[in-house]
Amino acid sequence: MQYGICQLSIVPIRLLADEASEMSSQLLYGDYFKILEQRKFWSKIRVAFDGYEGWVSNNQITIITEEEYKEIEAVKDFKYTSDLVSFATTESNSLIPLVVGSSVLQKIIPHNYDGEIISCKQSKENLVHSALLYLNAPYLWGGKTPFGIDCSGLTQMVYKINGYKLLRNAADQAKQGEPLSFIEESEPGDLAFFDNNEGIINHVGIIMKNNYIIHSHGKVRIDRIDHTGIFNAETRNYTHKLRVIKKVI
Repeated sequence: MQYGICQLSIVPIRLLADEASEMSSQLLYGDYFKILEQRKFWSKIRVAFDGYEGWVSNNQITIITEEEYKEIEAVKDFKYTSDLVSFATTESNSLIPLVVGSSVLQKIIPHNYDGEIISCKQSKENLVHSALLYLNAPYLWGGKTPFGIDCSGLTQMVYKINGYKLLRNAADQAKQGEPLSFIEESEPGDLAFFDNNEGIINHVGIIMKNNYIIHSHGKVRIDRIDHTGIFNAETRNYTHKLRVIKKVI
């Protein structure tokens, strides 16, 4: 078994070992992983944070030893960047831009970072505040950054920078937490899940106060939510059908 870490700002994770293959997720700076299969130009990986699997280009990752992997795993106090965009400095004094939620692991990556960090679990009330950092970010399938993010990427990153783990996809996130019977029981920071006509959960958002929800649909936006689903005031129609509300924290 081999191991690796991401030392670049953002690296695409693809469904297949091909540059033209669909991007299904992303590695952010500091994300580390196991290498399940290695080819000449591509590696199939399993991300340590959420167990997500996919293919990354070998020239965009850095191999680390098993000892270094275990050293990272043993760290209990996470350190994530909290600024929307910040920078790390390499040994040659060049800059690497970091997006919010990047993992800062100075002992493993030989870069300097002196920006703002989050290093302890935040209160549930902070989840909505964190979600607003992504407001108006364009929708991007597989994206996890303020420059492009999908619905489950938004919820995962918001929970991540507050010290909590969610799985990568909406259908998997829906298996976490405790279900609520009514919207009236929900609190800001709870997750609302939505399904398609086949009953497959394909969308998720974060509950706000006063029956509003923040979610990624076209862009990260705020809409109304009721027992039917998400209501878009601009188009005057429902865009998503409510399936379940979950309390994770």
